[in-house]
Amino acid sequence: MQIFPAGSRPTRKADPEYFTGRVWQDPIIVAPEPARIRALRVAFEPGARTGWHWHPFGQTLHVTDGSGLVCLRGEAPRVIRAGDTVWIPPEVEHWHGAGPETAMVHLALQEALDGMAATWLDLVSDEDYARAPA
Repeated sequence: MQIFPAGSRPTRKADPEYFTGRVWQDPIIVAPEPARIRALRVAFEPGARTGWHWHPFGQTLHVTDGSGLVCLRGEAPRVIRAGDTVWIPPEVEHWHGAGPETAMVHLALQEALDGMAATWLDLVSDEDYARAPA
């Protein structure tokens, strides 16, 4: 068993190669093999978002604060709010983040395949981000 005391691991700013805007990540767990779970608390400032990406085993998002957007490639964004849980199937290209004028915090849970939990693609264009939500 291992206990990670609150505050013992630093918050880090998300890599701008994969995120647009100010995004902060707090690790929850990167479980050792043979477990595959990876989990983060991710805080997005208004207008901030991930780039397009996909996960080999899918991803679960649970919004804890605020409201934001989630979008599958080829579809209009959808609004998500505190208390909502989103399941994104394996290998489905998507992005998620804050609304244009609202911050959003979610827990992101995914499993790794051969040590990789996500495949990152291109950044989300301002035009794609600004599409009217469904």
